[in-house]
Amino acid sequence: MEYINIEFNEYADKLFEQLQKGVFMTTKKQDKVNTMTISWGGISFIWNKPVFISYVRYTRDTYQMVENTNEFTINIPLNKDLRKELGFCGSKSGRDYDKIKECNFNLHDSRVVNTPILADCEMHYECKVIYKQAMEPGNILNEVKERFYSTNNFHVIYYGEIVDSYIIKGEK
Repeated sequence: MEYINIEFNEYADKLFEQLQKGVFMTTKKQDKVNTMTISWGGISFIWNKPVFISYVRYTRDTYQMVENTNEFTINIPLNKDLRKELGFCGSKSGRDYDKIKECNFNLHDSRVVNTPILADCEMHYECKVIYKQAMEPGNILNEVKERFYSTNNFHVIYYGEIVDSYIIKGEK
């Protein structure tokens, strides 16, 4: 497998195109690895650091895992059709399913963080949480709250410093 280092924003257009369809946010706590589909988030630059901003609901298994490790990987399929896997990982809980096994994902060690990458995806961000913020329900427009938070299942917003970014090619 060949690693091609990229700047965090070098493929921003590809990231945002795929993000609308979904990308995988992967977490690891002890021996358990979980991944979930996210379609809200993006890259930015704050405090002189490149960051990936991700939204995770309190009810997700991923929330507990990030809270315990303060890191995650973002795995972006560029050329592979992973719609089925994105659908499964976006609708099933890691508490009930081993999504890595169910989707037949190949894990590979990350280069900086302890959370692995999904080698089935081509582009990867390795992230360490540098800030998190619970959504303030009173600050959300009513029309947004009614549409996305009718059950009061709000998000925590994670700012993960992108400590490594690359594309992988070749055998997994």
